[in-house]
Amino acid sequence: MVAAPSTPPGNPAALSVGVVAETAAGERRVALVPKLVERVIRRGLRVVVEPGAGEGAGLPDELYAAAGAELATAASPARHCDIVLTVTPPSDADIARLARGTVLIGFLDPLGAPQRIEALREAGVTAFAVESIPRISRAQAMDALSSQANVSGYRAALLAAQRAPRFFPMLTTAAGTVPPATVLVLGAGVAGLQALATAKRLGAQPTGYDVRPEVAEQVRSVGAQWLDLGIEAIGEGGYARELTDDERAEQQRRLTEAIGGFDVVITTALVPGRTAPTLVTAEAVHGMRPGSVVVDLAGATGGNCALTEAGRDVVVDGVTISSPLNLPAEMPLHASELYARNLVELLELLVDAEGRLAIDPADEIVAGACVAGLPEEVA
Repeated sequence: MVAAPSTPPGNPAALSVGVVAETAAGERRVALVPKLVERVIRRGLRVVVEPGAGEGAGLPDELYAAAGAELATAASPARHCDIVLTVTPPSDADIARLARGTVLIGFLDPLGAPQRIEALREAGVTAFAVESIPRISRAQAMDALSSQANVSGYRAALLAAQRAPRFFPMLTTAAGTVPPATVLVLGAGVAGLQALATAKRLGAQPTGYDVRPEVAEQVRSVGAQWLDLGIEAIGEGGYARELTDDERAEQQRRLTEAIGGFDVVITTALVPGRTAPTLVTAEAVHGMRPGSVVVDLAGATGGNCALTEAGRDVVVDGVTISSPLNLPAEMPLHASELYARNLVELLELLVDAEGRLAIDPADEIVAGACVAGLPEEVA
């Protein structure tokens, strides 16, 4: 157990928590919201917020000040705090501004950008990647991947409804009856289940598919049908394993046949640290009816659709293929509130009730989430 001296709440010498203004293009979330500032202060910590950090989420500086946070200045920047909270990974310039011994918490993409983790290690930063938090029951409240995936799944269904040239619900009018849209969601993780549930609420007929057969009941529990292709791929930690070449070929053949019968396909299949598996082939897209829509949530890692162009909408044979890259940033208020709760839960594991840094390397969550510089490594 590693501890730092305690200081009373309100004392300028207390450990400080910095909340940075995100600089990534299109990012509107913030790592801490005003309603949780008081909870952090009660822990014996100071909260320092960069001016404008919450504006993208509709949270002005005045709300942070009213909650007891301090606004950062040139003489007291947020990135010079003892603990720094972020949403997106830091740039090289951001890392250079972090003091040796700083505790950094946020999405850090350790598998996709190992060079960043090495830079943090060389800078003497103790870095906790929220995407590396073990998926165990004790860590559920810290699971930022799940909280943000919920937002992505919800927004994906809304995006599909917006792009589709037809109604989602069945409508009976004087001009006739409009049948409900049929929606297929590939991948029944958190995002997929939320997409299915939202499509159902919008009045569509949702169907879910996943290579893990045990999630069929979860799909049915949100009011969707289950598409059984007869292929299983259960991996470690509850994630789907990568399919073999033969399994992938057979899966694609069966999916190609099935996809043509749906108005909308939403793909959410991801393998951590690897290129996203191709589930919707070019042949499958060509077999869809004109006016159909594909929303691919895996565009940033190659896409689940063979014709996906990351971050763009493209039209192929009358089929719209949309590849949004950061859907949580499009619903920044609630996405920030959920994410901030995840970070505060983790923060409270790292800081004891007296406001002292108390990082236990033997703790399963700490060991899993820490991707650079446990304290004894940077001493």
